[in-house]
Amino acid sequence: MSKLGLLGGGCCAPLTHEPLAQGDADDLAPLFKALGDPARLRLLSLIACHEGGEACVCELTDAFDLSAPTISHHLKVLRESGLITSERRGTWIYYRISPEVIARASAILGEHTPALA
Repeated sequence: MSKLGLLGGGCCAPLTHEPLAQGDADDLAPLFKALGDPARLRLLSLIACHEGGEACVCELTDAFDLSAPTISHHLKVLRESGLITSERRGTWIYYRISPEVIARASAILGEHTPALA
């Protein structure tokens, strides 16, 4: 997936206001696929709620009954989808959410206003 597609070109109209363009659907599908796993959704929430808006990988692994390689895989999927960014500091990696990508995903879901018959 192209992060450029997620960050460029502005926001899409909410799904209930107009049909989603093919290009937008292609860009957004991997993002929603990444969110479709309970461990990844929980990791995203833990990072977003962590003090300072970032969390060290060492602070995330204890919250799960999963191996370190499995946690690393889930973090990689979130990073590749654009939902989080990472920064190495010494031997540790710190993760932050990507507010622009979260905002776009939120905007596409939008408020539900049923179409008039």
